[in-house]
Amino acid sequence: MSNLGKTLSSSLGKKLVMGITGLFLVSFLLVHCAVNALIFLNDGGESFNRGAEFMGTNPLIRLMEIVLFAGIIWHIVQALVLTMQNKKARSVQYAAYTGNANSKWYARSMGLLGTLILMFLIIHLKHFWVVSRMTDEITSGRETLFGEMKEVFESPVVVFLYVLSMFSLAYHLLHGFQSAFQTLGFNHKKYTPTIQKIGVIFSIVIPTLFALMPIAIYLGIIQ
Repeated sequence: MSNLGKTLSSSLGKKLVMGITGLFLVSFLLVHCAVNALIFLNDGGESFNRGAEFMGTNPLIRLMEIVLFAGIIWHIVQALVLTMQNKKARSVQYAAYTGNANSKWYARSMGLLGTLILMFLIIHLKHFWVVSRMTDEITSGRETLFGEMKEVFESPVVVFLYVLSMFSLAYHLLHGFQSAFQTLGFNHKKYTPTIQKIGVIFSIVIPTLFALMPIAIYLGIIQ
């Protein structure tokens, strides 16, 4: 096995992969949220549809889409491996150990939060990615992606699931954002507090914006 292969297969290597892919997914969330937030212009979805069309037809974006899916899969696989390794490492419990005293509950629940986010992602892809990429409903002109969004968010159950999923995303980011930087070696008394603050802001603002979108459409605030 090559040195690179040995590094990636080690515990540290897996954590590095988690950090790198995690930050890549963070950048995706930022771009995705920015495009989707165009619906708040309340112009009948015109700006959003233009942004979505650009994202769906630009060759570079389509290439990055493949990279994104690869990153998601790699992130999930490494998360599962690390979770199993951690469970084995904790197979012998120490009497002096108290979880609450050592870490936040969401830091100890990254596996559960990640699973909930994965379930949401599957539903989200079915609602929008499959429709826009694997059918001609959008490309034929019968429907726009904004129209599809309004149709999906007519259901209060779907809206509730989306909002609930954003709580999971917020807590996942609350730990994962800072953890990714720390794993990559960005851990210093001068800039770690700044990274922590940015992480908290990001983990609140991005999920909140995502959650407000289905709520605003369901309530008819956005037409």
